[in-house]
Amino acid sequence: MTHWIIAPVVLPAMLAPFIVLAARYHIGIQRVFSVAGVLALVAIAAGLVWQASDGTVMLYRLSDWAAPFGIVIVGDRLSTLMVLLTAVLALLVLLYAIGSGWDERGRHFHALYQFQLMGIMGAFLTGDLFNLFVFFEVLLIASYGLMIHAGGNARLRAGVQYVLFNLLGSTLFLFALGSLYAETGTLNMADLSQRVQLIGADATVGIRVAAVLLLLVFAIKAALLPLHFWLPSSYAEAPAPVAALFAIMTKVGAYAIIRVYTIVFPPDLEVTAGLHGVWLMPAALSSLAIGMIGVLAARHLDRLVAFAVIGSMGMVMVSIAMFTEAGIAAALYYIVHSTLAAAALFLITDLVRAGRESLHLSAMPPVAGAALTAAVFFVAAIAMTGLPPLSGFVGKLQILDAAFDTSYVVWVWAVILTSSLIAVVGFARAGSTVFWKAQSLAPDTDSDTGAEPAPAPSALSYVAVGGLLALLVAHTVFAGPVSGYMSSISSQLFAPDAYVSTVLDTPGKLSTPTEGGH
Repeated sequence: MTHWIIAPVVLPAMLAPFIVLAARYHIGIQRVFSVAGVLALVAIAAGLVWQASDGTVMLYRLSDWAAPFGIVIVGDRLSTLMVLLTAVLALLVLLYAIGSGWDERGRHFHALYQFQLMGIMGAFLTGDLFNLFVFFEVLLIASYGLMIHAGGNARLRAGVQYVLFNLLGSTLFLFALGSLYAETGTLNMADLSQRVQLIGADATVGIRVAAVLLLLVFAIKAALLPLHFWLPSSYAEAPAPVAALFAIMTKVGAYAIIRVYTIVFPPDLEVTAGLHGVWLMPAALSSLAIGMIGVLAARHLDRLVAFAVIGSMGMVMVSIAMFTEAGIAAALYYIVHSTLAAAALFLITDLVRAGRESLHLSAMPPVAGAALTAAVFFVAAIAMTGLPPLSGFVGKLQILDAAFDTSYVVWVWAVILTSSLIAVVGFARAGSTVFWKAQSLAPDTDSDTGAEPAPAPSALSYVAVGGLLALLVAHTVFAGPVSGYMSSISSQLFAPDAYVSTVLDTPGKLSTPTEGGH
């Protein structure tokens, strides 16, 4: 049993109260400990990815209680990848928050940030559905505090809407857990994978209800149509660093669907047969279409980016809904891409907000640092819309290729290609309005107003945005090795014997490596 696997949960959980108790009035000390903690998370996550890359499944039993009676933390290729993605994203977003001064505009930003990381890391690493619910609640509490950071009526209203929708999801989650426990007597995912298989065909009503309820819960977290209404206002009104960190939170819902519906309810399980295609694929295609139509129709830049997140999640869920090895591998590649691209766009939107009267998509005086801000917006827009040569284009090609082996190939190709064109038009309109038309108005506005121009954003803010864009470039350059690793993750998901035997400590099968190691 390795103790390193619990570190991504324990470290932020200990750091957050320390910041509150020992450094609540000293922003400099808070920044030092917060950055140091996230740097440590990045190093630990990288080590866990390396350890899991040969197919080894790592296990930590809290208080050394064996599953399914005790709480277990499990690390395999998928969970460690998501932990590393979260840690890297958190580091760059934290640097932006410090460089832009967002962390000084309200109280307890750094403590809430650490609690948020604790919830995200726990959700990715837990091997138990009830503890997944617990970490979801930690996410909800911390994210609400971060959402209303720096105050404001609009932000408070969006925060209340966000909480209400997620409380609805939490209620459904409890109903689903109750149904599962009543039918199987366990909530450990490895144990559930065996017990669900033993339920007879005449006693599957409770299991079917639980499977549908869980899908609804995870669809709410992933902002899947028609359960996406909470996202546009919540993400648009949230502080920019918070919205950028939230780019990983919708992926928690996608991760939960992948995990639960490959281990507990695999595609070949007769009890839930057809659930993926009948429910998930139409919702995913609709989310993709509505998200990109929202990009075209948006009147404010922050709303445009929020709808782009809905569209990108639709793209991810289209690939997941295929429930094939190729589809899951393509979805994982696109998850990394869309997380980085969405976070970069939220931060760039804040750069625009800092030097412009408003984010309304109309011609206004040029923003401070317009040339550099326009350049990074151009790169991020290319990535999000899936134009070559960046990783969005590669990811879409992989999803389109994976669809060839399914019965949805015509619908998938039609919706993806059409929505991509709509997204290109929407982002082109926004970019030309904010940057190009603004330049044409510059001579007149300078003479009409006596106000001093807004200061250019700090260098650290551009470093954070540049780091995200550099990761997108690396994700493109190393698309071959990365795609190969995503395929090995997908293979492990569809052959969960090593995961199950490790968690349940089946003799002779502990930490069994699978193919595709380092």
